[in-house]
Amino acid sequence: MVRLLLLINSLVYLAQSTGPGEWIVHYALWPSGDPAVIRTDSGWTQVPPFHLWQLVSYGFLHGSFSHLFLNMFALWMFGSAVERYWGTARFTVYYFVCLIGAGLVQLAVMHLHLQAGGAPYPTLGASGAVFGLLLAFGMMFPEQRIILLFPPIPLKAKWFVLAYGALELFFGVAGIASNIAHFAHLGGMLFGFLLIQFWRRRFPFAF
Repeated sequence: MVRLLLLINSLVYLAQSTGPGEWIVHYALWPSGDPAVIRTDSGWTQVPPFHLWQLVSYGFLHGSFSHLFLNMFALWMFGSAVERYWGTARFTVYYFVCLIGAGLVQLAVMHLHLQAGGAPYPTLGASGAVFGLLLAFGMMFPEQRIILLFPPIPLKAKWFVLAYGALELFFGVAGIASNIAHFAHLGGMLFGFLLIQFWRRRFPFAF
């Protein structure tokens, strides 16, 4: 499944180059509710409507090659180990639960953003599912050491996951790098954690 996901994401990115606007309009994740009309540099523009399939399709679109590369590298690095540990069927369920869960959290965040007077915007990328895989890796292999690039120091997976999650929460609340869907990343981790706990019959599903 990891190899298939790598292939599909790469092919979709190549297809985007033939008409990126059309792919974003139809398959990126747009806010739910009545489509809005906003003013842009080129005049008034109709915001595309939300469709249910966007909760999956947005995860196969990427805004740049670096965006694609970083997500696919993390998918290969963490996803391969998790798929070998769980098997393909469970891995596939987990991946798409994290992807859809991240999208649902992002829809809630976009709703609050619009209520505060912000402009609607699309969300795209596999990052929500990838962050779910990062969490799974940290929970399945907590003592596994990961060598960071910056700074190049070894860190146990459990501490890496906790630090990364805390950083995403801080960035999201503080509004740092606002072009990144920090809460979607956290949503992928949250839904991944809940699914793992459900499979383990542990809190909050064990009473």
